[in-house]
Amino acid sequence: MEDKRAQYSEDEIIALEFDEGDSVDCGIMGIFDLDDKQYIALEPFDETNDVYLYGYVPTDDDFELLDIPEEDFDRVAAEFDRLMDEPV
Repeated sequence: MEDKRAQYSEDEIIALEFDEGDSVDCGIMGIFDLDDKQYIALEPFDETNDVYLYGYVPTDDDFELLDIPEEDFDRVAAEFDRLMDEPV
């Protein structure tokens, strides 16, 4: 768990809280645009290789995460995969 956390600065780490009351610390992998909307990719600091994708809306003092509608999720995930495959 520590090696994932070490890849991120303190301001790139958020606690993602689920409706059930559970929470997991995540690193912000990046924010990307698709169809005039912004999305965020989060890497949880657990033993999985999961990535969480959410809609991203900046606010005056922070940001808000939005669930991605089911009908849009595959396109958002494909765009994330495409961006991850691009050479740096």
